[in-house]
Amino acid sequence: MNSATRFRLAPAALIATWFGVGYAPVAPGTWGSLAALPFAWAIAAAAGHWTLLPAAAALFLIGWAASNRVVAAGPHSDPQHIVVDEVVGQWLTLAVAPPGLISYALGFALFRAADIVKPWPAGWADRHVDGGLGVMLDDALAAVYAAALLWLALQVWGR
Repeated sequence: MNSATRFRLAPAALIATWFGVGYAPVAPGTWGSLAALPFAWAIAAAAGHWTLLPAAAALFLIGWAASNRVVAAGPHSDPQHIVVDEVVGQWLTLAVAPPGLISYALGFALFRAADIVKPWPAGWADRHVDGGLGVMLDDALAAVYAAALLWLALQVWGR
């Protein structure tokens, strides 16, 4: 990749890697999810936890475009260094919970588990949807499961 291509790709790569977090040498998806937490807390504290839904929707669209560019520039269909999808999934999961150490820790764990297991239709999307949409979609779908379980846990055990 020449320097002109790198320069054009730089803004997309910055977003796709969530400001470079995706370049972590071990478990970049986990680091991406962790890096999403302070942003989620700030958004939820400033405007309410349900505000994470439109924030995640906006970042989904931005991440889709950024991921398209990064995927098109490289040899992999879903490179590990793209972690904006984990940020979106984490925000979607946490939208059901007010900011709190226990709710965020549980939301983090549930989303990571759902992202790894990829229950249907997340697993289907991971295998069959290409490009930036495929990168983003499987994590958003996995987040639906994680959010439902987080909401249920908070209802059963209280906030």
